[in-house]
Amino acid sequence: MAENYKPKDFIHEIIDEHNRTGRFGGRVHTRFPPEPNGYLHIGHAKAICIDFGIAEEYGGLCNLRFDDTNPTKEEVEYVESIKEDIRWLGFDWGNREYYASDYFEKLYEFAIILIKKGKAYVCDCSPEEVRQMRGTLTEPGKECIHRTRSVEENLNLFERMRAGEFPDGAKTLRAKIDMKHPNLNMRDPIMYRIMHVPHHRTGDKWCIYPTYDWAHGQSDSIEGITHSICTLEFEDHRPLYDWFLDELGIHHPQQIEFARLNLTYTVLSKRKLLQLVEQKYVDGWDDPRMPTLSGLRRRGYTPEAIRKFCEIIGVSKNNTVVDIALLEHCLRDDLNKRAPRRMAVLRPLKVVIDNYPEGQVEELDAINNPEDMGMGIRKVPFSKIIYIEQDDFREDPPKEFYRLAPGREVRLRYAYFIRCVDVVKDKDGNIVELHCTYDPKTRGGDAPDGRKVKSTLHWVSADHCINAEVRLYDRLFKTPDPDEGGDFLRNFNPESLKVLLNCKLEPALKDAKPGEFFQFERLGYFCVDRDSKPGKLIFNRSVNIKDTWAKIEARMAGK
Repeated sequence: MAENYKPKDFIHEIIDEHNRTGRFGGRVHTRFPPEPNGYLHIGHAKAICIDFGIAEEYGGLCNLRFDDTNPTKEEVEYVESIKEDIRWLGFDWGNREYYASDYFEKLYEFAIILIKKGKAYVCDCSPEEVRQMRGTLTEPGKECIHRTRSVEENLNLFERMRAGEFPDGAKTLRAKIDMKHPNLNMRDPIMYRIMHVPHHRTGDKWCIYPTYDWAHGQSDSIEGITHSICTLEFEDHRPLYDWFLDELGIHHPQQIEFARLNLTYTVLSKRKLLQLVEQKYVDGWDDPRMPTLSGLRRRGYTPEAIRKFCEIIGVSKNNTVVDIALLEHCLRDDLNKRAPRRMAVLRPLKVVIDNYPEGQVEELDAINNPEDMGMGIRKVPFSKIIYIEQDDFREDPPKEFYRLAPGREVRLRYAYFIRCVDVVKDKDGNIVELHCTYDPKTRGGDAPDGRKVKSTLHWVSADHCINAEVRLYDRLFKTPDPDEGGDFLRNFNPESLKVLLNCKLEPALKDAKPGEFFQFERLGYFCVDRDSKPGKLIFNRSVNIKDTWAKIEARMAGK
């Protein structure tokens, strides 16, 4: 078997069979159909990669179509954010940007056809009455008394609905199918409802709006879509999708369903994400803790990492939950190859090197990225007073603590061996300063006498470092299943954001620009936040150094 061979998933098998039989004349034309009622999230990234990726593989086309059928929840802000996210992921729809609202007149004409065929009728029942008459999975529904209206009466009422004669919710247009059908979606579903609400594109032209189920398949047909790929929750809607198209006798795409993405420690419901935003649990849709693409982008995720993640999880017909550690692994693996290395001290502890010459400054060579030596080296200043991490010192170290302690020697990255000789505390007993000595013979390497140290610490020069704010982000929820216990907000992680204001960074980071990413040695991967400006740098932690997914894989492989 070839090394790069990838077994085909069921979507490819279906398309291959269609191409073999000539069902669509060898064409492959997909679409990505978001509703503009929120920001895209990582689950949408999977759908985007499938829709655009399939079209690309088969030399076909992929449309971007906004299914904007509910003006009460849709905004231009969402439309623009969706387009930005898709482009950021690396996909383009060319001149094929469409809206369901482009087809409102045509959809209205299609509805007239069904009314004239006796396949649709105007219903006066309230939403609650419609629900009650619908029945259950074990009990058939009951036919509405308005089901027997004549074609002429239905045409007249439907025209008056469009003209705005009736208040919101007074009437609906329903398909006349089968109230005893085992599939509840086939029990006379609603096609149009009355809403006197302006639309973000059509203004006040319409006061009746098509439902998603009615608009979706016909919009696919109008655009000449061949394969309507959607998530598994629409599998039960496929008979209705097919029924509408068959009754109208128009071009009939093939609907194909795949399992949506579920991710540990994450909610991917637009309703719940909106709740987090509106109730101020997070700072907007692009909060770096959010699973939205704008949030992930702000946190420092790369489109390459997300596309790789989507490739690894693949396509399935079975709903599963993916460990978020895999997503983090994909980012870590991508940034490890591309991120320049820098030294940063997030919780600084002052260190005075007593025997280092007063006023002397050395420029030490530091590697920008050991994974790509073509990125070269940089100069890092070293002086008498430096900062190290507070966590890298223990006055009374536990057994397996190998970092700095009284009388102990460690290596400073790219610099020298130092030994702690004294500890300075404030009046409350807090350690505020260390005094050390250095061995000038150990610059950039080992000791000439062969002695070894067990730890290497990162550091910055106190006289040359720059100040920065660093935001440490953690998972948004405390439990792998946020819905555990019935209320996802009760599992919100109050420690999901920690802000450090007095961080010390090496001077090479002085001119870092928003969106740039770096590895802070030993600490993780960090991205410059959009709120940064000259004189006030803000870094977001994208992901830490520790790769839990790699350990999971090794354990599964028995290593």
